[in-house]
Amino acid sequence: MAEQNDGPVETGAEMDYSEHENTYNMFLMLAKYGTLICIVILIAMAVGFFTAAGFITATLVAVILLAIGYYVLR
Repeated sequence: MAEQNDGPVETGAEMDYSEHENTYNMFLMLAKYGTLICIVILIAMAVGFFTAAGFITATLVAVILLAIGYYVLR
């Protein structure tokens, strides 16, 4: 059965704004750090594949870039 609303149907139920803000902040965090990880992976792959640096150096570059990116995005 339909619920009984006192106001117009278009307004809907009461919003939980604190939960909405928490969800939005989680989305922003995932977007920031997900983008950072994608960029670091691409740079590390470029260093590893297109230079004579090799796997170990590319891994070190990735770790250093992740640390710098984390510090900047904090």
